Amino acid sequence: MRAIKGKLTSIFAAPHADQNHKGVLLECDSAVKQILLTLDERPGQSFIVEDLDEFHVVIRADEEQRVRRELEAELEKNTYSMEA
Repeated sequence: MRAIKGKLTSIFAAPHADQNHKGVLLECDSAVKQILLTLDERPGQSFIVEDLDEFHVVIRADEEQRVRRELEAELEKNTYSMEA
């Protein structure tokens, strides 16, 4: 899956050695990564299994759809559209 800057670019299923559940590897630009880190800090909303580097993070597979929805909502808030 490819997307424009400011969007999630790749998703791979990745078992995580330290956990008993599956993880999903997300590849994104640094701006999206910061949004993901902020979303993860919300009380009761933790989904990040491992923060790998500037462009990659592993999240819980069972939280993937919720994370996608919340990320899209945050990106919409930060999108400027010119209206005639």
